[in-house]
Amino acid sequence: MGLMDAAVVREKGGHFVIEKVRIEEPREDEVLVRIAGVGMCHTDLVVRDQYFPTPLPAILGHEGAGVVTKVGSKVTKVAVGDHVVLSFASCGKCANCLSGKPGYCPELYARNFSGGRPDGSSPCCDAHGQALSACFFSQSSFGQLAMATERNVVRIPKDVPVEIMGPLGCGIQTGAGAVMNALKPEAGSSIAIFGAGSVGLSAVMAARVVGCATIVVVDLNDDRLALAKELGATHTINGGKGDTVAAIQEVTGGEGVQYSLECTGLPKVVRQAVDALRLTGVCGTIGVAPLGTEVALDMNTILFGRTVRGIIEGDSVPDIFIPRLVALWQQGRFPFDKLIRKYKLSEIDTAAHELEIGAVLKAVLIPDPV
Repeated sequence: MGLMDAAVVREKGGHFVIEKVRIEEPREDEVLVRIAGVGMCHTDLVVRDQYFPTPLPAILGHEGAGVVTKVGSKVTKVAVGDHVVLSFASCGKCANCLSGKPGYCPELYARNFSGGRPDGSSPCCDAHGQALSACFFSQSSFGQLAMATERNVVRIPKDVPVEIMGPLGCGIQTGAGAVMNALKPEAGSSIAIFGAGSVGLSAVMAARVVGCATIVVVDLNDDRLALAKELGATHTINGGKGDTVAAIQEVTGGEGVQYSLECTGLPKVVRQAVDALRLTGVCGTIGVAPLGTEVALDMNTILFGRTVRGIIEGDSVPDIFIPRLVALWQQGRFPFDKLIRKYKLSEIDTAAHELEIGAVLKAVLIPDPV
């Protein structure tokens, strides 16, 4: 059993505290990864605040990337020394997993939010021997080391900076995949993206990659709207200044957009994203809201050929999609690094605060070498 530094949350809404943590040797299907960098996502914060009831105390973090240090006896997918991105967990055996839809695995919530392995055990304990929830997204990567499974590690080339690649495992693939894998807008089509955080801006970059001719971005922050223009938006709208739906209709000659993507999780914004569609348009929703949140829609709006669908993890198969995003980044066509600001792992509370107030788009935490 090894010793490492990790950020632990012990109470609802509490601080991330750096503690000495013991981590087991990998089991037969597990992969031990030395974390080079880990993204912070709003999902980490809503779990800290217990919108989703992952048991505490916990090590969170679900956008890890690093170098494989040990593998279990049955692992063949990766080897010691490989550079990897850690993504979400799924069973790999259900109908949805087998048909390339692991984001809709019936065990998704249990495997990503329960805090333990499927058998209920944890690979980590604190200095006093207390077990910690340390299987968040089958990685819990807010530490120097993370225990992943063979299924949720994705090998990437060694000639890219592994420390910034972690967000491809969740937030970046969620936004980009919502466009490229789920909505699949045709070249020359129109799309409106609501929310210019890291997920929404990843969707903007993806919309440019696939050739959308009209890319409208809605947000309340003018600096983020300016960055959206730099990344590919053709039109930007400050949602706090006037009628957003009317502004989108004006941009599109009165008919509305063919596609829309809602990234905020706010019911009012979901309604706008649906109302902004043209006849037969499709709205994707990816914003995270507290359990039980409801949204009201006009039945007649939906009746006239419009579709509303939820999208988890960008409808991606991580082993296929993440390397594609890396290749697009290498070509300069998907510059997600423009969203990133680096922090030391010891600065995790500062990063969380700046993420919450909108001062940073994508915080990436860099642990000290183990």
